[in-house]
Amino acid sequence: MGGFSRTGGGFYGHSGIYSENGTSYPGRGMNPGGGMYPGRVSPSYNRSDFESNGEVIYYTGFNDSGGLIEIEYGPRWLYVHGGSCVECHRTDGRGGYRVMMGFEVPSDIRYESLIAEDHSEEEEHPPYTEETIKRAIREGIDPAGKPFDLTMPRWKMTDKDVGDVVEYLKTL
Repeated sequence: MGGFSRTGGGFYGHSGIYSENGTSYPGRGMNPGGGMYPGRVSPSYNRSDFESNGEVIYYTGFNDSGGLIEIEYGPRWLYVHGGSCVECHRTDGRGGYRVMMGFEVPSDIRYESLIAEDHSEEEEHPPYTEETIKRAIREGIDPAGKPFDLTMPRWKMTDKDVGDVVEYLKTL
């Protein structure tokens, strides 16, 4: 797979920053690209930077074989700039901050939080199960059957990829 530089004059001129996107994690960031997803260029990460396929997807929006995880539905900025789970839910999975051009605050998607019995008052649904987490990722629907806001993309993932993401959420 392609490489990138973690040292010296990265995008912002700081060491420890990936040169292709100016972040502290590998991925596309705001790079120009081609095709339907202008910001989504071919992956430029080293597989060894991640411990699992689920982690690769969470951070980059590509799977560990370099395949783009496309979206069926989602915010326009995602089509233009590309993105992944970490863009909204952060590295720790806690979410909690509004994202670009969105009104909803991304929720805490750590597995233990999702399956917990005690939810906040604004969450009027039963706890998630592995199957309802997969449905939420692919279809944007909560356990009560209510659709999520547009800011949550509907990811077109294979059974293996979505299963790997759920397994990764268990590590957050």
